[in-house]
Amino acid sequence: MALLSVDELSVTFTAKGRKDSIAVDGVSFDVAEGQVVGLVGESGCGKSVTSLALMGLLPAKGVRIGGRAVFDGQDLLTMSPQYRRDIRGSQLAMIFQDPLSSLNPVVPIGVQITEILERHRGMKGEAARKEAAHLLDRVGIPDPARRLKEFPHQLSGGMRQRALIAMAVACAPRMLIADEPTTALDVTIQAQILELLKELVDQEGTALLMITHDLGVVAGLCDEVNVLYAGRAVESAGRRDLFTYPTHPYAHGLLGSIPRLDAPRGEPLRPIRGSINDRIAWADGCAFAPRCDRYTMECLTGTPELTEPRAAGHQVRCVNPVLPKSKAEVSA
Repeated sequence: MALLSVDELSVTFTAKGRKDSIAVDGVSFDVAEGQVVGLVGESGCGKSVTSLALMGLLPAKGVRIGGRAVFDGQDLLTMSPQYRRDIRGSQLAMIFQDPLSSLNPVVPIGVQITEILERHRGMKGEAARKEAAHLLDRVGIPDPARRLKEFPHQLSGGMRQRALIAMAVACAPRMLIADEPTTALDVTIQAQILELLKELVDQEGTALLMITHDLGVVAGLCDEVNVLYAGRAVESAGRRDLFTYPTHPYAHGLLGSIPRLDAPRGEPLRPIRGSINDRIAWADGCAFAPRCDRYTMECLTGTPELTEPRAAGHQVRCVNPVLPKSKAEVSA
């Protein structure tokens, strides 16, 4: 049974005198306890806005939110602000993408961590400080006792990111939303953080929603993957199935653009042409059509629906998907 069930989530930004901007357009997915679900796509496809809507951190004005997001039997989109504050940080936590704007610049790191421990775990004084130092040590920050007294500007970008992660896991939440948690980290620390997230999932049964554009992270961590484009899921499949048989042209292009160590010397990269701005409205057809090498006139006859053209559980929003060539591959 899903701990979080998102059904037709939509987020529209409105402004007087301007056309509405649809950032998330009917996204649905489930996350169970002990499961890692990935949201993948280019910048601007709606990943971060989805996470902010689930956490209740979007502005109160100028935003219209629709759909449902049921967490442990309660709809996150309609619950009272007081109840949301009670579960946010304790049962549902988030690792933000930009640590410099997420941390309070005039408050020491130690105070920012201990206030979470005091608010949600009832810890006080020296006990809270020791636990805060332990959390910093757990995410790989050296000399944690000294770092507790420092301000965010005194830490490197990687240390600030690790401090955010320490704050997110401080209460061992039932569900963790990680928005590009390893962006500012070097490879060694990135591996350490991913191992910590795996430990939370495997040992404590934490549900993890991983938001990333790094397909290497997806390959090593996620169980299920949802590929987003222009606010909608265009492909949804298990990790192995997605990497073995990418079926939507966009997912196929994302995987094809990754440099390969086994590629012949001098072989050029195969980027997806155009940018995320080169799209049409979903109401007029497939938003990816202007960038797609498999474009046909049928792509403009209406909004494509999610179907299962290759295998059960592998959903694709495309009228001309990339299918395996042989019958043996189809039956695999």
